Amino acid sequence: MKNMSSMMKQAQNLQKKMLKTQAELATKTVEASSGGGMVKVIANGGQKIESIVFEKEIIDPEDIEMLQDLVLAAVNDALHKSQEMVSSEMAKLTGGLNIPGL
Repeated sequence: MKNMSSMMKQAQNLQKKMLKTQAELATKTVEASSGGGMVKVIANGGQKIESIVFEKEIIDPEDIEMLQDLVLAAVNDALHKSQEMVSSEMAKLTGGLNIPGL
């Protein structure tokens, strides 16, 4: 019973640390760009896009498809970087143990 109590306490401590880390990650940001920096996207650790910035030169009414492609590329890269940041921080807490849902 003593081991079970100790394991429960460790699990509760881990849960508290994970919640704190998730809150901290929501305030951290990553930046991604495409088109040589013509489109920039900032995402946070909560997997939310915070901003998208276009350089004036990239806006061409005759080529909307290119702008759409650049936005998609930058957004996907920003979300990927955000996911990597979250995974890295969570791995520090779990000692690299892959816990489903994290």
